[in-house]
Amino acid sequence: MKKVVVIGGGHGQAVMLRGLKEIDSIELTTIVTVADDGGSTGRLRRDFHIPAMGDIRNVMIALAESESLLTKIMDYRFGSESEDLDGHNLGNIILTALTDSCGSFMEAIQQVSKVLAVKGDIIPSTLQVITLHAIMEDGTIVRGESNIPKVRNQIQKVFYQQYVQATEESIRAINEADYIILGIGSLYTSILPNLIIPRIREAIRQSKAKMIYFCNAMTQSGETEQYCMEDHVDAIMRHLGDAIDVVYYADDVIPQACLDNYAREHSTHVEIRDEKHDYEVVRMSLLEFDKNLVKHDAGKIREAFLKELGE
Repeated sequence: MKKVVVIGGGHGQAVMLRGLKEIDSIELTTIVTVADDGGSTGRLRRDFHIPAMGDIRNVMIALAESESLLTKIMDYRFGSESEDLDGHNLGNIILTALTDSCGSFMEAIQQVSKVLAVKGDIIPSTLQVITLHAIMEDGTIVRGESNIPKVRNQIQKVFYQQYVQATEESIRAINEADYIILGIGSLYTSILPNLIIPRIREAIRQSKAKMIYFCNAMTQSGETEQYCMEDHVDAIMRHLGDAIDVVYYADDVIPQACLDNYAREHSTHVEIRDEKHDYEVVRMSLLEFDKNLVKHDAGKIREAFLKELGE
């Protein structure tokens, strides 16, 4: 039984986990960022001074044994009928209430995971209330995860102004891992917020696990505009200080209607720039296309990792 740790956040991580949870020959753990400060998550975080739970909720639903009524309720978002609840997500409120009642964010995650019959372990990268910062190439410093993509500038690095303590559970999972998977998702605001936590970064550096990165298919406005695959990998290694062993790259032909749709948001297809790399590049079909959107396919990710495992 191989131990697999997936590090990230956001919808991309949830897609990966939906595929990986179907592999019976692995023990799955996911380490999730809690740096989000926007939307419902940000409001609850400020009001109750607890770590951001939005990405935690997303991976809970993704790892649930089945798409039940409860998983749908967890993702329910209130409308404008109530000023107090407007924009709040019910799953976020449930996690906040459990954290407040039992006094532990980790305990709240474990209780909801049991109810949803989650397949795998969900671990926040830290239990602190943290604020992500970014320094741009022109020296501008942007405060707050939700603000970083709004600044049309090239990001040099992301960082925390305070010392951030990793959860002991995340360090233990990394130490025991056979595979560590990064991606898919926002490079600077979903993946790197975990990797720049000092003890997590050091644990990965010392780990003998195989490091795998599933590269994004499209660039992201405000974060990775004009990035090629190599730029994504370089940014990870610049922050992490460690090498990636394998990069999975989606070589699907993207429909022109999709490309035109993304171009309106200043987003383009992530290309491969170089012929030779210090890491292995695996090109294969990993995408699906729906309503002119480009998405990684959970089933194809599952098949890709099964091949990695030799199954």
